[in-house]
Amino acid sequence: MQFHHHGYVSTDPRVLPAAGTGVDRPADVPDEVDVLIVGSGPAGMLLAAQLAQYPTLTTRLVERRPERLAIGQADGIQARSVETFQAFGFAERIIAEAYRISEMNFWAPDTADPSRIVRTARADDDPRGISEFPHLIVNQARVLDYFAEVAAQSPARITPDYGYEFVTLEVGEGEYPVTVTLARAGEDATRTVRAKYVVGCDGARSRVREAIGRKHIGGQSKHAWGVMDVLAVTDFPDIRIKCAIQSEHGSILHIPREGGHLFRMYVDLGEVPEDDNGKVRTTPLETIIAKANAILGQYTLDVKDVAWWSVYEVGHRVTDKFDDVEVGADRDPRVFICGDACHTHSAKAGQGMNVSMQDGFNLGWKLGSVLTGRAPASLLSTYSAERQEIAQNLIDFDKEWSGLMAKKPEEFDSPEELAQFYTSTAEFPAGFMTQYPPSMIVGEATHQARAIGYPIGKRFTSAPVVRIGDAVPAHLGHHAKADGRWRIYAFADRDATALRDFAGWLATASDSPVVRFTPAGTDLDSVFDVKAIYQQDHSEVEMADIPEVFLPRVGPFGLIDYEKIYAAEAGDDIFEARGIDRDGAIVVVRPDQYVAHVLPLSARAELTDFFAQHMLAPAAAPASVPA
Repeated sequence: MQFHHHGYVSTDPRVLPAAGTGVDRPADVPDEVDVLIVGSGPAGMLLAAQLAQYPTLTTRLVERRPERLAIGQADGIQARSVETFQAFGFAERIIAEAYRISEMNFWAPDTADPSRIVRTARADDDPRGISEFPHLIVNQARVLDYFAEVAAQSPARITPDYGYEFVTLEVGEGEYPVTVTLARAGEDATRTVRAKYVVGCDGARSRVREAIGRKHIGGQSKHAWGVMDVLAVTDFPDIRIKCAIQSEHGSILHIPREGGHLFRMYVDLGEVPEDDNGKVRTTPLETIIAKANAILGQYTLDVKDVAWWSVYEVGHRVTDKFDDVEVGADRDPRVFICGDACHTHSAKAGQGMNVSMQDGFNLGWKLGSVLTGRAPASLLSTYSAERQEIAQNLIDFDKEWSGLMAKKPEEFDSPEELAQFYTSTAEFPAGFMTQYPPSMIVGEATHQARAIGYPIGKRFTSAPVVRIGDAVPAHLGHHAKADGRWRIYAFADRDATALRDFAGWLATASDSPVVRFTPAGTDLDSVFDVKAIYQQDHSEVEMADIPEVFLPRVGPFGLIDYEKIYAAEAGDDIFEARGIDRDGAIVVVRPDQYVAHVLPLSARAELTDFFAQHMLAPAAAPASVPA
């Protein structure tokens, strides 16, 4: 955490000074806004936290509930989401209160006595160490609280406007082309708000989706599950370990919850008849508890308290497009949908909240870039293009996983089949198989060999390094905040000669993206966060030899930022771990933490041309520093 660069801070440094639209923010929704977010679920709250970093924008979030969510249905937090929490500054705090999944156990009928169940396998949750962050369980309501805190403590001071229900919208012309009709809870009258952009984060029954004519494509699997969050006394030995339990009476997906006592059970209620017409959803709680006891065989479950429960049929749906522009139409989008509004699936793969947050992360920085004049409006078309394919991949995976969970024990080829699927596919549900294809913001893999461990289009994988300025061990990716900036990681060559040449060009050349796209009068790193990583031990790198572009002056006093220079850690060399060429490399990372390009240190024109595709030069003369 960095602070004091604008003067001494004696209060909580996470609370940033209000600025722009965050100063004297009106209590009610204004008639005109830059962005109107509909719905305060995971996608909507992350989007608000991201746009709160842009104090020149007027962003409002409307929610039909009268107050914050008290208990949410989602609870699984994949490692990719925890990486995202790190970018927003609350990963450590939410890890401290969450339940951490380190293992998943599998139970099946005893071959000697099928009325009993036995443990058949134990599986490490992350056998390949794909992230330094853990797989967590924590209530969705707490995730929303943390994002709400970030939004309220950021410069734009965004807080949800509760008690507003979205009615409909129309897209027209002008500076604020989207006219939105809202209804206030308990009032007959409606009011209109005009917006430049609208984002529907309003769930599976999204009215925003309906208003733009998008279709939720897919159907039900005709299999029902009861789900309950309970406090109970039991002799089941793995009650504090995530388990897949299969018996002659059905299946349970068991998930311990935060706090040490609460747990969730997804209880198999069996196939749903074609003519059921939703009757299964009226299954009483007592039936679910009885079924859970039957599945547990020789073990008993004495439920003492039920925090929440529900019955649902597994559904798999993806919306035909995630914005309001028809394929082939010659205009940029004005309305978007995120989260459950554009993809729904079973809860058992733990993907709903996680993928929804990545929708919001993908869209947020793009809206901020366009509305602040850093990027053309055409950038916004990449949102639907990128996220729709990811949603479809999720549906395909979820169908396979939920299908396996619904199988009868005798239908498996071996007792280990479910465990083997869980471990072999771990990278996908953890959120790390997303790979965006080449586009205006994702380069071609021409120079991928320069950094094999940073596949273009996939998320930037952090690694241990040492900060040169203070000799503190650090994780390189943890310094990348959700502030809308692009990252340029310059991995040095052996003697840093090519690095110095690159740094000199980057700081002074008229075609350098830093010079070309950084507005005059702003900090040198206001658009691009440029970092250097040396191959040598930190003690062998002299501060006097480090180019000034890696030691930028920041704030009103022009103080030097010493947290952009790193060295390989002895015994855990990032160059080895991530396959970085010893002749050096440039790794460009998007504001949402995905690798956008890999280039050699000599690639001046390629770097310039890449950013020229999706960035706009400021009207005033750009900033520069001495080489």
